[in-house]
Amino acid sequence: MNMFPTKVTILHRLLRFRHPCWSCPSLGRAPCSRLVLGIETSCDDTGAAVMDETGGLLGESLHSQKQVHLRTGGIIPTVAQQLHRDNIERVVQEALERSGTDPSRLSAVATTVKPGLGLSLGVGLEFSQRFVRQHNLPFIPIHHMEAHALTVRMLQPVAFPFLVLLVSGGHSLLAVARGVDDFLLLGHTLDEAPGDTLDKVARRLSLIEHPQCSTLSGGQAIELLAKDGDRTRFPLRTPMGQTYDCCFSFAGLRNQVNMLIVKEEAEEGIEPGTLLSCVKDIAAATQHTVASHLAKRTHRAILFCKATGLLPSGAPTLVLSGGVASNQYIRKALTLITDATGLRLLCPPAKLCTDNGVMIAWNGVERLREGKGILRPYVDVSYEPKARLGVDMTAAVKAAAIRLPSVRMKIPD
Repeated sequence: MNMFPTKVTILHRLLRFRHPCWSCPSLGRAPCSRLVLGIETSCDDTGAAVMDETGGLLGESLHSQKQVHLRTGGIIPTVAQQLHRDNIERVVQEALERSGTDPSRLSAVATTVKPGLGLSLGVGLEFSQRFVRQHNLPFIPIHHMEAHALTVRMLQPVAFPFLVLLVSGGHSLLAVARGVDDFLLLGHTLDEAPGDTLDKVARRLSLIEHPQCSTLSGGQAIELLAKDGDRTRFPLRTPMGQTYDCCFSFAGLRNQVNMLIVKEEAEEGIEPGTLLSCVKDIAAATQHTVASHLAKRTHRAILFCKATGLLPSGAPTLVLSGGVASNQYIRKALTLITDATGLRLLCPPAKLCTDNGVMIAWNGVERLREGKGILRPYVDVSYEPKARLGVDMTAAVKAAAIRLPSVRMKIPD
């Protein structure tokens, strides 16, 4: 498919660029049976896990703040920070005890330092730096989205390169994973993430008042109610239909849904905060439009990768990960695209899609194996609330201006 030969030449020059990555040996520790402690505090889950070098999980612990934030109508950063502080020492100690490991047996500590809520990241980083200095351990700073991207490699052999779609409450991106620390960013969200959009729609619909949804997150509530809804009753425009790149936008969709809710509240004569009779249909329409938007941008990313030789010709892989990847309807939408383009779709189980210490430990294992990004305990590290993943290729994708062939988004319920 020779759509843009001169642009391909420029692209291949760009592909030879790699970010330099300083690394050091693991401070003289034994190379066999190395153990990594992973710590995660990027948002509202405090997680820790101990893993051996083969990917064997020896012990983990996770404290979720979900019920607290449901009661407050969303994540309040200072509340999340305090809950991390209250629980991180216990969570780490539980992971160590369940693994039968003490700090002297660890080869390194891996901790999420970017991106995420700054106040939450700070708790994990502060604890980890104290811990590694106390026990003289190497420290491995982890990019949260890198960890999500690599999780599937803990579960089955997945060779580089592969395409990855990461979707969560705070992030949405498409990238080619070429190595443990080598990513090409094809697209990212321009405003808010899909999980954030679903949560905000759920709050506007007052789904916490629904008897089936009182203990569910916003995204979970939308998915549950959408199963019995008619998505065709309220047609919504898929975002960015005339923008031929792989970036995402969800704020406009949320505005469409908000206007729809206002209209239906007026027609039913109810005040905001009262459940609409058509709430399941609105949930179904919202979920379908989010899924369609993700699928179409991913379709373009696949075509771009095929045109530029970024993926292997035989059995290329799309990995779907992040908290929103546990949504079964979205998985089905992506299956339509991978079936049409000849890719295999791989998703971690739902438990490993949401934030956890296991994926951070695994990312640490992958980096420890290759000796990449391993720091001595007294090296100062800062957290980064915003951090891109890899080399930004979004301009090259936009310049390619790939138009999509028609794929009917008939997603089975």
